[in-house]
Order: sequence, then C-alpha cells, then structure tokens
Amino acid sequence: MDFLYQLKPTRLEMLVDGGTPEEQRIVGEHFARLQRLTADGVVVLAGRTLHTDETSFGIVVFRADDEPTARELMESDPAVVGGVMTAELHPFALALLAS
Repeated sequence: MDFLYQLKPTRLEMLVDGGTPEEQRIVGEHFARLQRLTADGVVVLAGRTLHTDETSFGIVVFRADDEPTARELMESDPAVVGGVMTAELHPFALALLAS
C-alpha cells in the first residue's frame, strides 16, 4: 500500500534562519533516514515546497504493508520525534510516476 505523510515545521523561523544547531542536527538525521529508506525501496519520493511562510510543507510518499506500519514509520521520523516538524498521515494512490 502507498501512503503519504505531510510535514510542517513547528518553527517557521527555521526556514528563514537555517535553524538552530539542534534543529539542523535533527533535520540532518531526518534527511539521512529518508535517503536510507529510499535506497531500500520504501520511500518513493520526498520533498518540500520552497515557501518560507505558514504555507510551507514537505511530503514523503512511501510504501508500507498497512496503516499501523505506516504510522510507525511516520512517527519515528527524527524530525517528528525531535519536535522540529509535525506530521499527518494519509492513504495515497500513486497514479502516475515518470521513469
């Protein structure tokens, strides 16, 4: 099954200032984890908008066996665990993907 989780920063200044050292460390862990999950074929795509205001968000489209597994993957994201971002899970149907 495919899922999507939407991420929103908890502190908008992080997008403008580049974040505190702790935020930068956590975002680095978040990105490294997404890289590993992509290499493992779990994450299909991940990215963020370039807005630096309250409309900014990121998405992670990924595969999981079921919703509890998907929720665990989202909730264990270092950015969520570290309180740098909030996340919302959605079932997702991937219809088209460029090769």
